[in-house]
Amino acid sequence: MPGQVHKHHHVARVLADEIRSGVHADGSRLPGEHSLRERFGVSRTTLRQALQVLGEEGLIATHAGIGSFVTFDGTPLDHRLGWTKALAQQGTELTTETLRFEEVTDPELAAELGLTSAAFIALDRVRRLPDGHGVSLERSRVPATGSLAGLPARGLEEGSLSRVLVGAGRITDSGEGVVSVRGLDAAEAQTLHRSPGESFLRLNQVYRAADGSVVEQVTSLLDPARFELHVRSGRGGRQ
Repeated sequence: MPGQVHKHHHVARVLADEIRSGVHADGSRLPGEHSLRERFGVSRTTLRQALQVLGEEGLIATHAGIGSFVTFDGTPLDHRLGWTKALAQQGTELTTETLRFEEVTDPELAAELGLTSAAFIALDRVRRLPDGHGVSLERSRVPATGSLAGLPARGLEEGSLSRVLVGAGRITDSGEGVVSVRGLDAAEAQTLHRSPGESFLRLNQVYRAADGSVVEQVTSLLDPARFELHVRSGRGGRQ
């Protein structure tokens, strides 16, 4: 893994220098993945790690042809950056409180996702406005396999689970989700400093790698006054 991490940083650095020097003009598309893989002699995973780094630096944006995205007060949130960083970049004054970060066993979730191991990294976080009211409650579950096992003891890199996943080679290639509206139960209302029964968006999502393996499962409760789910279709690409 250390060699792979070094490769993707090298690719990202070369492409970043080219973008900044004008080789790839503002708004123009980068070459396709196949061309970039041949040019640098790297795997699909390594290339996508490099592109993720460029996205985190704000040098490129990836637009799915068919999919959905979440906005906060009208501004899109990029899951690959991690919502903490995405919100910070748009200047949103929210605080993030970690409620739970530990390894757990969840046979029911493992069966639902078709996994043989029931070991997960559980990360629960609430995001609050300056007045203390919560606007989101997110429960993330990541299969505790490979280098991710024991993650809670080591901690997150710069507080970002997304960054840790990229470093471990767990790159999201596709996702699926279900959105509904439901009232908060007593425990959720207490955590969010809201009223029991208050309507929140409930978004269940599963993110998968290119080989179909599960990268992350996330259940989010979102304040509908601040968050919206947008659905789009048509052709798209990376630029």
